Amino acid sequence: MQANEKAVDGGLLPDANGKDPNPGGATEGSKWQRPRLSRRSLMKCCLVKWIIASTSPQGPDSSDSDLELSMVRHQPEGLDQLQAQTQFTRKELQSLYRGFKNECPSGLVDEETFKTIYSQFFPQGDATTYAHFLFNAFDMDRNGSIRFEDFVLGLSVLLRGSVTEKLRWAFNLYDINKDGYITKEEMLAIMTSIYDMMGRYTLPSVRDDSPFEHVEKFFQKMDRNRDGVVTLDEFIETCQKDENIMASMQLFENVI
Repeated sequence: MQANEKAVDGGLLPDANGKDPNPGGATEGSKWQRPRLSRRSLMKCCLVKWIIASTSPQGPDSSDSDLELSMVRHQPEGLDQLQAQTQFTRKELQSLYRGFKNECPSGLVDEETFKTIYSQFFPQGDATTYAHFLFNAFDMDRNGSIRFEDFVLGLSVLLRGSVTEKLRWAFNLYDINKDGYITKEEMLAIMTSIYDMMGRYTLPSVRDDSPFEHVEKFFQKMDRNRDGVVTLDEFIETCQKDENIMASMQLFENVI
């Protein structure tokens, strides 16, 4: 029973293979260290792979990239401004924009595109619901489409943001109705969608009750005043003090 409890002991996300996010990892008294994000790690991100795959080998130079920004229906902010707002280099932004423009000539990406992306990267499961939740987290304006600015701002936080920035983004993902609280129902919906996306044939196999167990552990740790909801402060404070949860933050790259 103890081994099962460890498997659901409270990482924010399960491993993409259904494994314990911290097997033989940090001990109770050890200090969690933020992993360094290499280019190889960056390319594990589904959204980045989708974009880069659409980039032509011989794209335009930097001056052409700026010119192209004014040739789409939605005109993004200039690359200099986006570079100042994100942790991406100008060259990385140019590559991301070329791929984004190739896939979305209008300059906007819709929810159906997200569903297509994740169904391609997770063919063993049903990614429809998770793609819906993830799209809503990126759709800052709540207007049913994602601008290039919103896209790269979100990726910057997820891939290169500070611990607090990543936790705020995670809270926004789990807070489905955006009322400032996370309920058990919301957390269960997100966790179930992740397990569904991973598929029933992951190794080791994922039990049907795993999402529920995961959420129960989550709320035992985070709902400090036992009022049935988790606030942003409770979320951030508990995550930063919990080694298992903090170690699991790097697993965002497995399902983003």
